Amino acid sequence: MAAEPQPKALTRKPLLLNKVEGSQEVVNMAAIVPKEDGVISVSEDRTVRVWLKRDSGQYWPSIYHAMPSPCSCMSFNPETRRLSIGLDNGTISEFILSEDYNKMTLVKSYQAHQSRVIMILFVLEMEWVLSTGQDKHFTWHCSESGQRLGGYRTSAGACGLQFDVETRHVFVGDHSGQVTILKLEQESCSLVTTFKGHTGGVTALCWDPIQRVLFSGSSDHSIIMWDIGGRKGTAIELQGHNDKVQSLSYAHHTRQLISCGADGGIVVWNMDVERQEWLDSDSCQKCDQPFFWNFKQMWDSKKIGLRQHHCRKCGKAVCGKCSSKRSSIPLMGFEFEVRVCDSCHESITDEERAPTATFHDSKHNIVHVHFDATRGWLLTSGTDKVIKLWDMTPVVS
Repeated sequence: MAAEPQPKALTRKPLLLNKVEGSQEVVNMAAIVPKEDGVISVSEDRTVRVWLKRDSGQYWPSIYHAMPSPCSCMSFNPETRRLSIGLDNGTISEFILSEDYNKMTLVKSYQAHQSRVIMILFVLEMEWVLSTGQDKHFTWHCSESGQRLGGYRTSAGACGLQFDVETRHVFVGDHSGQVTILKLEQESCSLVTTFKGHTGGVTALCWDPIQRVLFSGSSDHSIIMWDIGGRKGTAIELQGHNDKVQSLSYAHHTRQLISCGADGGIVVWNMDVERQEWLDSDSCQKCDQPFFWNFKQMWDSKKIGLRQHHCRKCGKAVCGKCSSKRSSIPLMGFEFEVRVCDSCHESITDEERAPTATFHDSKHNIVHVHFDATRGWLLTSGTDKVIKLWDMTPVVS
């Protein structure tokens, strides 16, 4: 569905704190150093850099380290100062940063994949390093020994990776649009389930272990909220981007989802609202015309079956004739105009059309984001080789 012009942003806006410039190629991933005025970044130019804020107010590299291959991703654990870096050649290298962030020491490197490493997660509680690669494999290694503990072949290259420590479930989102849930043991894994709701590839995942909700962003411009814990995988759709969703982050204390896209948009979603579920039916729940798979009713009524649609407000299964209207329904997650049935269109008020999400233009194609909830800072890195730091407290407080 073609995206409609996005609604006007509300008056609350993020404050641009600083820009970090100097990378020669795309900054694939970066992270804010907790309790420090610092940033760690990895780039396509093969460099790992630790940027510290100087008295001048600018960020300058305290560490500049060249890797043997382009750096595709990273995972940083502040408690141990362990930095895991994924490379284009399939290698994962692990470093320990010094307390003053002026030195990094190589601990080990191991060949985790046959091609580019796409995502890394370091799990301190298990001493595991989880990773996905372009070789269509999810693997996990022991971070102490570097030994490979197990792996699982995905249906396509995976860009989304999240882990639930309590249940040892891993979530893997891939380019086919599928999300796979695996149960990990020390040296084995079992498939729990797979689900698919996107028409494009999954580009980002975000896990809320408190509400037990998984968010998936996609190249189809949408976000889906999967209620894993309470309602057996109920899926709620969110529409608010004009291009593919690149990265997701979640502010637990305010229940706000932050999504960023290739359109440069930063969208802050209020997730503390009720969302509508879609209903299933063999015929239109407005005019009772059969859908095209309902052969019995088609035969009995001598009518041609119709294509099924859903009203985004009431959730009923309807035909095209009974859902010819469009409206934004922000409370349902639709900040753009979407299909609604004719009766719902008449009942929607101007107050219900008021945006609940806030929209902001970062003015660069965002590749990755990192949110520091303690300070309310958001880091965005982009294809323009620039890292931007934002104060999000006006929006997420």
